[in-house]
Amino acid sequence: MSTGVLSIMCHQLPYNGHWLQVISVIFFVTNLVLFLVFSILSLLRYSLYPRLIAAVLRHPHQSLFLATFPVGLATLINMTVLVCAPQWGHGMATLAWVLWWIDTVLALTTCFHLTYVIMTNRRGELEEMTALYLIPIVAVVIAATSGGLVARALPNPQHQLWTLVLSFILWGLGSPLSWIILTLYFLRMTLHKPLKREVIVSLLLPIGPLSLSGFSIITLSKLAARLFPGTHSLPHATHTSAGEVLYIVSILAGLILWGFAIVWFIVAVMMIATSGGFPFNMGWWGFIPCR
Repeated sequence: MSTGVLSIMCHQLPYNGHWLQVISVIFFVTNLVLFLVFSILSLLRYSLYPRLIAAVLRHPHQSLFLATFPVGLATLINMTVLVCAPQWGHGMATLAWVLWWIDTVLALTTCFHLTYVIMTNRRGELEEMTALYLIPIVAVVIAATSGGLVARALPNPQHQLWTLVLSFILWGLGSPLSWIILTLYFLRMTLHKPLKREVIVSLLLPIGPLSLSGFSIITLSKLAARLFPGTHSLPHATHTSAGEVLYIVSILAGLILWGFAIVWFIVAVMMIATSGGFPFNMGWWGFIPCR
């Protein structure tokens, strides 16, 4: 997941040279290999021990990490659009589109299932809540972002429009839900003692859905401004003006969300800096930003 994010960041950095593109491709290939290896290992695990499936699905914490599968797949889809499609044509764009539909189904499934698990698993204290609750919801927002990138590469305008509309729906499903979780998380941080040192890095996780929601809505609206006039998708509005207004409003919304993400970033830095040190553990992957 984070390896894929690094490949996208290296590819999209402004003023980068050929050497940075090479590093991006190396991360992309590494991410693909890791994704395939761990997918095979997971299949073998659940095939050899089928009882684990039900246990993991019902577990209040381990089940949250099931959403990392569609997130990891989304990073591969994005790099397929950014790197493979320009080199090998529309066939790779179509492949990315098919994978995006699969990723969307997986993201929605994990989001709804894990939201149900969170709601039905009764906890005695709000203090037990962590930012990991955001992972299944972020998967849907990432699917919306990937939809904007994939739609831009598709040759058929109608396919672009279908993908764009569904991506807007995914954004509307995931982003407000993540804000609700952030409200509860803020309440937990103000009413209870700070997080344990082992999981304090998770304070950086709220930056992901906020900044990603802003990037996603700008990406989708930019495509809508170009797509609406050609597809006549708004019969009762001036197509050019409607797309431009949507794009302008999305930039304002993106800046607001980015500003809110800065608040969480500053709070996370202060909390981590005053925690008195913390041991190296798997939670350190939270240091790698989502975008």
